[in-house]
Amino acid sequence: MQEKLFYKISDVCQLTGLEAYVVRFWETEFPMLHPKKSRGNQRIYIKKEIDLILEIKRLLYQEKLTIAGARKRLRQPTKKAERINTVHDNTLGVVKKELEDLLHLLN
Repeated sequence: MQEKLFYKISDVCQLTGLEAYVVRFWETEFPMLHPKKSRGNQRIYIKKEIDLILEIKRLLYQEKLTIAGARKRLRQPTKKAERINTVHDNTLGVVKKELEDLLHLLN
């Protein structure tokens, strides 16, 4: 299927191999899965949400986690997110120090 900006639920089902009722149920169980709706009240998914659905599917069907277990796993920060947070914390520390030095020079 050609990559698009937005996908209807039928597209999502075709891409993920899931039934529409499963995707709709997961929307009630996983708060981070919340597609926008069109003016006609149709669900509109973006690539990020499809990736999330595929990750939920992997956790439930391959790793055999419960819904609660999958929800917990998805809330845990990834190693990449932890590295990004560390970089941001370090950058903020440097900026704060430079601002303090500038403030000291102005006083």
